Amino acid sequence: MLLLSLRPTFLHPSTLTPPRISPHHHHPFKPLPPPSHFPKTHLKLLPTVPYSPLALASSGDGGGGGSSNWWDPWSGGGDDDNNNNDNNNNRKRVFYCLVLILITQIAYGAYAIDSGTEMGTDDDDEVIVWEVKGGKRTKLVADDVADMFVVPSVSWVWWPLQSGGKGVETVSFGNVVPTMWVQCRELFMRLMLPEGFPESVTSDYMEYSLWRGVQGVAAQVSSVLATQSLLYAVGLGKGAIPTAAAVNWVLKDGIGYLSKIFLSKFGRHFDVNPKGWRLFADFMENAAFGMEILTPAFPHLFVPIGAAAGAGRSAATLIQAATRSCFYAGFAAQRNFAEVIAKGEAQGMVSKSIGIVVGIALANCIQASTPLALASFGVITWIHMFCNVKSYQSIQLRTLNPYRASLVFGEYLLSGLVPSVKEVNDEEPFFPALPLLSLKPASKAEHKLLSPEAKEAAAIIGQRLELGSKLSEIVKTKTDAHALLDLYKNQGYILTEQNGKFCVILKDTCSPQDMLKSMFHVSYLYWLEKNVGLKPVSIYDDCGPGGMLQISLEYVEREFNHAKHDGELAGWVTDSLVARPLPHRIRPDY
Repeated sequence: MLLLSLRPTFLHPSTLTPPRISPHHHHPFKPLPPPSHFPKTHLKLLPTVPYSPLALASSGDGGGGGSSNWWDPWSGGGDDDNNNNDNNNNRKRVFYCLVLILITQIAYGAYAIDSGTEMGTDDDDEVIVWEVKGGKRTKLVADDVADMFVVPSVSWVWWPLQSGGKGVETVSFGNVVPTMWVQCRELFMRLMLPEGFPESVTSDYMEYSLWRGVQGVAAQVSSVLATQSLLYAVGLGKGAIPTAAAVNWVLKDGIGYLSKIFLSKFGRHFDVNPKGWRLFADFMENAAFGMEILTPAFPHLFVPIGAAAGAGRSAATLIQAATRSCFYAGFAAQRNFAEVIAKGEAQGMVSKSIGIVVGIALANCIQASTPLALASFGVITWIHMFCNVKSYQSIQLRTLNPYRASLVFGEYLLSGLVPSVKEVNDEEPFFPALPLLSLKPASKAEHKLLSPEAKEAAAIIGQRLELGSKLSEIVKTKTDAHALLDLYKNQGYILTEQNGKFCVILKDTCSPQDMLKSMFHVSYLYWLEKNVGLKPVSIYDDCGPGGMLQISLEYVEREFNHAKHDGELAGWVTDSLVARPLPHRIRPDY
């Protein structure tokens, strides 16, 4: 297409003669004779060019057979044969820039209308109301005509103004970038955090989520490295038969899935001590990754090593899924369990995505080098386990298991005060049954309320407690049986001391509340031994008037509800005891 310009051209007289046409040079434009109805003037044919502000604001002529203007790369000037392709590319660039600017303006204007963000200085007498919906704040201004509060209208300006007037928000193009950052941050918070954050969750949620995010990246990097090693071990990089590789892979995973089936019967253990079991699952997962990375060194043992690693990973997955619900239930301060779980999964997907990218980049650097893979795996494993420990130390469980209940009741009996949730969780080891593996925050300051005597009592009671004992192994005579049954006639449990053990016999009508009451009873029995010096004599004598069991039961009946009430005020869930008792029960026939 040609654009006919009617502008008269004032050229040098030497340029008035028609150009000489060479048989070896083809001109894209041929001179046309002027029509008879046009005045006799010299016309110049110009090629069609895209709209450019630079071309409109410039003037001049380069002369000769081509143009050397500095705007030619964008305006399409010049007579070079390659200009057609350049023109197309330049047109696309200009078009894309204009579209991008237009979309940015439209999107930002829609955001400003939707969120009602304050961009200017309000009048002193203007009444402003903020509508809060979850974590989103929308500005409302008074409409005197309609006698109601409305979202202010938005007017666009290119430069910031002092004020947009009453009921009008001014959005300047210069404020787009910082305000778009705020918009992206709010979008991230809506996607990654529960609605109403931070009021809708407990105070330990953010610290836990941050540490979990870092460990999720490390875990995914280890997974990528382990998968690459498995592929090398199975022989896919050396021309192996795809069918044989697939069979080995399926056989490895099939054997590994069996561990998940057998481990499911230990589900009650996970509720009692979720932190310890979760840390153990992370250790199993890292051990499985390490075994998979070693498979290229032993390709003939691919199936046994892969099956063992698959079993470890399947078991770790089961434990992680089981304990995750315990943590999320504690975070839901407003009973928003489903939302907390959904946001936790979204955070996990972000961590995995980052971990996959980092893992692929690291795998490309390592290639088939097993020593480099092991060295990288060692560093990543340390990061993974460190973040796991820190994340579990930040969790504040509010339910009472035997150890936490012993610590709370022990301090209550010593000082009359209930320790806080944070103090008890900081003191609780990951593995109460294994004191050598106890991990506690090293940087935490000493607690002012928890006494050394209460800590010692909780540790000793944990070793001496037997919840769900068999009555036939404790009672040897009919007299002792009648004495116990008469003393605990109105209770859901029977407590006695046998061979240094606190034996709690559970009735078939025993409720979780009765088990919590039995823990308070055990703590008081230990307090009597430690501070009063009472020792068990015999079951019959201890159940009689003035006996150790009779005195302790009277105190428990009088003080348990007070201790329970004080525990609720301190933030504890005192409606049950989270424990794993033995399966023995009795049904007395009164």
